[in-house]
Amino acid sequence: MEPNLYHEIMADHQQYVLGTYAPGPLLERGAMSWVWDHTGKRYLDCAAGISVCNLGHCHPRVTEAIQRQAAKLVHVSNLYLNENQPRLAARIAKHSFGGRVFFCNSGAEANEGMIKFARKWGHEQGRHEIVCMAESFHGRTLATLAATGRAKYRQDFAPDLAGFVHVPLNDLAAVQAALTPRTAAVLVEPIQGEGGIRVASREFLAGLRQLCDERGLLLLLDEIQCGMGRTGLCFAYQHYGIVPDAMSLAKALGNGIPIGAFTVQQKYQDLLPPGTHGSTFGGNPLACAAGLAVFDALEQDGVLENTRRMGTRFLEQLTALGAKHPCIREIRGMGLMLGLDVGQPVTGLLAAARDRGLLILAAGETVLRLLPPLTIQPDEVDLACRILDEILPA
Repeated sequence: MEPNLYHEIMADHQQYVLGTYAPGPLLERGAMSWVWDHTGKRYLDCAAGISVCNLGHCHPRVTEAIQRQAAKLVHVSNLYLNENQPRLAARIAKHSFGGRVFFCNSGAEANEGMIKFARKWGHEQGRHEIVCMAESFHGRTLATLAATGRAKYRQDFAPDLAGFVHVPLNDLAAVQAALTPRTAAVLVEPIQGEGGIRVASREFLAGLRQLCDERGLLLLLDEIQCGMGRTGLCFAYQHYGIVPDAMSLAKALGNGIPIGAFTVQQKYQDLLPPGTHGSTFGGNPLACAAGLAVFDALEQDGVLENTRRMGTRFLEQLTALGAKHPCIREIRGMGLMLGLDVGQPVTGLLAAARDRGLLILAAGETVLRLLPPLTIQPDEVDLACRILDEILPA
């Protein structure tokens, strides 16, 4: 990039963009596991846009589908039918629990819609409260903030929207104690992302399903970060032998094209009739074309198998690093959603990794989060682990 153009872009950013982020380098292009900044420096991207570009950057299937659809039809609103939306809903149903799907634009909007679904379900029974997990993260809207269990995200936007209570993850007794006649649902991430890559135990999710069945409550799963193949199966709940009443998804559903959705079991198909919920851009032809291409890749390109193999490769090497670097207190996760709790603030480690050409994330204050593309190759896993070895304290 020409220096003058770079300085112009930076000046516009500083003058006109709200300072809600402190972004790193200006990235110009990407190809599968790699991105390049404005100087031409190459980075191995083990963040994948925060588990969005699960197939890698500019995946050929998705790129071709977007180009083809953009030349045909981009938006008509949900006042009319477009051919891609029902087809994508069918693919989601096929790969999950055969439910009904509502489309929107983001994870927060998907969770917001799922919360509305739960409140609509409980309205005539006088039920509206939702039990959520401590350290959870469900979005930045007022309702999803109230559901979020990390107080630091909520503190400047008080008062919280009423109707949400928080209990520790993997503590079934605490969930039981939090239930009241006003409780409508329990909301949980099978793997907490922002909360530190904390995995729900098999006993906990099975216990939640049984508890919800016994008490006549809804079980809601947030699979926005851990879904779409991230754990080695299409959705994380499939590792647990349970089925939720409703599930939210977004992020990797469009591999970079904004799209979100929530899906509910067929028995709730009449709960949200016309006029009760909506989204102007939700399920538009372009976003759904990207989503269909993502499922094509998951079905035909061995992506899930690669996720399991590369997840095992990562885990073996991270375990070896744990024996070498005492700062690693715990390695958590599943598939290619991995976290290293290093027991200290990780900001400096993120910068050190970036300097060496590796992009990784934080999860909470002391956890390094690895969310590489599910298409990552063995030599790229090895490179990421070598760089981690270089930056971790001896």
